[in-house]
Amino acid sequence: MPTSAEATPDGVLVVDKPQDWTSHDVVARARRLCATRKVGHAGTLDPMATGVLVLGVGRATRLLTFLVGADKDYTATVRLGQSTLTDDAEGEVTAASGAAGVDRAAVERAVAGLTGDIEQVPSAVSAIKVKGQRSYHRVRSGEAVDLPPRPVTVARFAVGDLRETVAAGTPVLDVDIEVTVSSGTYVRALARDLGQALGTGGHLTALRRTRVGGFALADAHVLADLEARQGSPMPVVPLATAARAAFPARDLTGEEATALGYGQKVPSEQRGRPGPVAAFAPDGTLVAMLDEAGATARSLVVFAPASS
Repeated sequence: MPTSAEATPDGVLVVDKPQDWTSHDVVARARRLCATRKVGHAGTLDPMATGVLVLGVGRATRLLTFLVGADKDYTATVRLGQSTLTDDAEGEVTAASGAAGVDRAAVERAVAGLTGDIEQVPSAVSAIKVKGQRSYHRVRSGEAVDLPPRPVTVARFAVGDLRETVAAGTPVLDVDIEVTVSSGTYVRALARDLGQALGTGGHLTALRRTRVGGFALADAHVLADLEARQGSPMPVVPLATAARAAFPARDLTGEEATALGYGQKVPSEQRGRPGPVAAFAPDGTLVAMLDEAGATARSLVVFAPASS
């Protein structure tokens, strides 16, 4: 293990999460590899899912709150003709009506109704709390859970290959999809709702996250490769570079950077600009994350101290 003198610097580490690992498992491994307890992730992936898991190391953990809200890309396979308790392949089959006769045209029509700004009922086995307890705990203990719908955006819902097959004696249709979704969208719920729209039932059999905000699979590192680097610096994206890649950027004057470092306010550069803005000193240092909704920019978090 690296010594404390070799501890990984602040930054973002993008991991290609392997199947059957929890996001917590990956964080625990990264803490050992990075020689610091200060590691967190920007959005959970289910154990069956693979792909982009964005980790914050050191002070970059303070970026995670903002990265969680980034839009995301996924590739997935939906099995039409069977419903499961968990809306994915890890749950027991609860209904098997089959998907005989369902064709591409029908799938495309159903997908169109699930594209754009929609109201989505989250999967019952989500981590949403119901009266203080995670919904998935209640479902797996046999309780019926009724979660309210929430607004989400499915910016892209593309249908790829369709494959007819038989599962447990039931004719099913496996549909490959690609989606771009807003934060808080459950791809499992899209699979469920696609099946409901077609009258067949549906669930996910595969899920891979290919992008989180400005970070894609091309930026991700396989855990085995990170293990092979043990004792050497981890390939983190430096804090300022990560913030510039993930958020709208504002380049401050020296006076503005000093004022923000002292906790003072500065005028908004673009009043009403949505979402957090990464503000940089003239030397490229990340100074703060700003909210520029009003006439005066409000610091959401300050990274750089005021210069002496």
